[in-house]
Amino acid sequence: MILNGARQVGKTWILKEFGRLFFKKTAYVRFDNDETAKSIFNVDYDVKRIVKQLSLLTSVDIDPMDTLIIFDEIQECPKALTSLKYFCEDAPEYHVVAAGSLLGVKLAASQKNDSAGTGFPVGKVDYLDLEPMNFCEFLGAVGLERFVPLLVQKDWDNIRIFGETFRQALKNYLVVGGMPEVVATFVETQNYYKVRKVQQRILRDYNNDFAKHAPKEDVPKIRAVWNSVPQQLSKENKRFVYSEALPSGAARNLESALWWLFDSGLLHKVTRVSKPSLPLKAYEDGAFKLFFLDVGLLGAMSQLDPKVILDGNKVFSEFKGALTEQYVHQELRGIVKSQFYWNGRNSEIDFLVQSESGAVPIEVKAEMNLQAKSLKFFCEKYGVEKAIRFSMGDCNEGSYPFGTKIYDYPLFGIMDLWNEC
Repeated sequence: MILNGARQVGKTWILKEFGRLFFKKTAYVRFDNDETAKSIFNVDYDVKRIVKQLSLLTSVDIDPMDTLIIFDEIQECPKALTSLKYFCEDAPEYHVVAAGSLLGVKLAASQKNDSAGTGFPVGKVDYLDLEPMNFCEFLGAVGLERFVPLLVQKDWDNIRIFGETFRQALKNYLVVGGMPEVVATFVETQNYYKVRKVQQRILRDYNNDFAKHAPKEDVPKIRAVWNSVPQQLSKENKRFVYSEALPSGAARNLESALWWLFDSGLLHKVTRVSKPSLPLKAYEDGAFKLFFLDVGLLGAMSQLDPKVILDGNKVFSEFKGALTEQYVHQELRGIVKSQFYWNGRNSEIDFLVQSESGAVPIEVKAEMNLQAKSLKFFCEKYGVEKAIRFSMGDCNEGSYPFGTKIYDYPLFGIMDLWNEC
């Protein structure tokens, strides 16, 4: 199995914890600082030999019945990546998991250009994606785990009673986000400015990765795109505009930079569709919005003072929609990866997702104001059966005169609503 995810979302920790909880022994190999580990895979792909030498390297007696083998930073040893194919074909009794920083970039490159005699193990591995901690996981981390069952069970009566607790926790989440180290810092210190320092360090690490791991000619373009995202999300029309990232005639040459950021897991793309017909992907028209991997990092990169978010400062009003939409995008990724949007002359639907019954429009409101002219126009124009509206208001159900059923949910209650709608 390969665990995908951006840097610093907790891949190493969760694999080690998985080994601790479900196996008697864990053989952990990290390739970025161990030349001996790399050399094991330079001979051949004889699994018996590899396992024997891994046992010697890790001082772990590797038994397929009770041992988890972890290959970390596997992007630094392409032949170890290739070996997953031979573990699958020749020794499927072994439990092997792999992860690595910027692994998505390396995997994409290996599939496009098989170099150094290595081959990507197509069809031989399972994948899991690891995202930053979602809101419910954040509640558990900050000592509010007793409130999570209310969201899971959709206990709206008690959710209303404790609405202020949820709203305050959501404000904290908008500042802190879901990066594990940042959440741990918040839990330990309750200091928003120490939280921001950790976030700024993570952002610097990402910037350093651009120079270390991206093609040299793409680094300026990657930084241009990366730095432009907060400003582009702050617009009323959040469509990504190439010339706003790189105001020159070369702006359209940003495709390779965009794909590098997508493959690294640092940015996500939500594409526009011309109409809400199924499958939605067939109606993409080329326009798109970009989102960060984490709402806390977006706030930090925008240099937004935590007090502005926590106190509801008026200065925050214009950017609040961007931060809230980022949060909803992030929560929805745990439910459905393929997200789209739609806009017309004077209206826009923040998100469109596909269900068995058709396309479901999602409207995002940063406050309790439920006026949604765009949503009403869209539902009437296309005869939509169901629509979802997220706000700081309470749970409610209603319908438009023309028949569309409207589900109103609080922003903090996104978890597991997809099956209901």
